[in-house]
Amino acid sequence: MSRNNISFAGFIICLIGSLLFSTKAIIVKLAFADSGVDALTLLTIRMAFSLPFFLAAAFWSANKNANAKLGLRQYLQIVLLGLFGYYLSSYFDFVGLQYISAGLERLILFLYPSIVVLINAFFFRQRITRIQLIALLLTYLGIGLAYYGEMQFDAAYPNFVWGSMLIFLCSITYAIYIAGSGRIIPYIGPSRFTAYSMLAATAGIFIHFGVSRNYTELMATAGIWQYGLLLAIAATVLPTFLIAAGMSRIGSNNVAIISSIGPVSTILQAHWLLGEPIHSGQITGTVLVIAGVLLTGWKSGAAQIVQDRR
Repeated sequence: MSRNNISFAGFIICLIGSLLFSTKAIIVKLAFADSGVDALTLLTIRMAFSLPFFLAAAFWSANKNANAKLGLRQYLQIVLLGLFGYYLSSYFDFVGLQYISAGLERLILFLYPSIVVLINAFFFRQRITRIQLIALLLTYLGIGLAYYGEMQFDAAYPNFVWGSMLIFLCSITYAIYIAGSGRIIPYIGPSRFTAYSMLAATAGIFIHFGVSRNYTELMATAGIWQYGLLLAIAATVLPTFLIAAGMSRIGSNNVAIISSIGPVSTILQAHWLLGEPIHSGQITGTVLVIAGVLLTGWKSGAAQIVQDRR
């Protein structure tokens, strides 16, 4: 009964985290439409509001008695993964969202589980199984169908292809973060890793903004700070730690399965709040992408159960 309760709690935590993450593209789109703010400025405001929470989390996790000591190599790994996962990935994502719909953004971004499989195969010599190969084919076929359908509506917009490429780069950099974090989290713990890597990403974003802009410009954007605060709390801090907490309870494979709700949630929100159309290609593509992720997660989860029973 205790194990069932923990699993149910992990499911609810991850579900809430996934739904909150799915609001990010909607908030960004609303901020762009309401103010015309550029991607880097909005991203900087988002991380400025998030910073106090990550500093508090870093202080709390650093003072836990059970913490393993970190050497220079571990700190470098955390910094690099943070820069890939939440600096480069977020920057590509925010810029790309200026040119494509929120629904298509979420679908392209959701390729990251399949990219993680490819990274593990090529760099860590993990064999791709037949089930994983089928899952890869399903996800990329789904993206192809959704993209083709989206082109009927958005291809006339400037930089549509460029925006799609940026979101794909976002998927790649986020996959690097996921693949690398899976190897270091067991050593330092999810909360500590999340806090430290997010601080590294925040530093990268602040440096980028400081080099290319003037920080006094942020004062002129006070009218959109509500979007930055909403992005920080609802779409960054809460879901980041909820997903990390859920992962520690039910494992990364189950988290990947539950996160499949993300594209559906974003597409529905984009339709209701942004007026984005829902078309047949998008629906079919979404089903195929989610099927691919579910297939990968289910197979991996089944293998983990067999291993646990041994």
